[in-house]
Amino acid sequence: MERQQQGGMNLKPAAFIFDMDGVIIDSEPIHSRVKMDTFHHFGLPFEEADLIHYMGRTSNETFGEVIAKEGRHDLQVENLVRYKHEHYLEVLQSGTIEPIEGAVELIRHLYDEGIPLALATSSWERVMDTVLDAFKIRPYFQSVLSGSTLPKSKPDPAIYLLSAERLGVAPKDCFVLEDTAAGVLAAKRAGMHCIGFRSPHSGAQDLSLADTIVNHLSEVPV
Repeated sequence: MERQQQGGMNLKPAAFIFDMDGVIIDSEPIHSRVKMDTFHHFGLPFEEADLIHYMGRTSNETFGEVIAKEGRHDLQVENLVRYKHEHYLEVLQSGTIEPIEGAVELIRHLYDEGIPLALATSSWERVMDTVLDAFKIRPYFQSVLSGSTLPKSKPDPAIYLLSAERLGVAPKDCFVLEDTAAGVLAAKRAGMHCIGFRSPHSGAQDLSLADTIVNHLSEVPV
């Protein structure tokens, strides 16, 4: 049974670590859009409704499977992945993307309270940098870390342990805000207090290992 936030419980962590996709930016609809644009660009028939079957899978796996299914020996997976990544950056830089409701306000509030902040995302570095600059939130973070620079990704706890080390805070004194089962597991493996966020488009994620679960960022108990 999932643990829900208990009213009136407000805690002040020694440090706070944010995931990015699904927490600061509602990235899943953007990924869906650019994947469909990529299929169209390379002449691959694909129904948008079928994207749900590929949630949580890498672009390499998704495009590789569709290329094989269509027998398109003229296409290389890496070319589709490169196009998708570049197009994704173009969309992020277009100025039309808004942060998740309450995300920037929460970041500013914690910063104003003097709580050290870190960003720990599985997204590759260029995407992370683009989001930080697009939403003008880079100055609030003492540490920003892309999982693409580490040997293992979530649910491995390395990205959270390294973030705590950079902040100079013991893992047990860190709070983490996550929207996926893999992210929650990574935070708990790191020995941190985890807040699970029911993000609008992150799918039916199992957040039961989280210490607290919220449906809106205004409910985060800090």
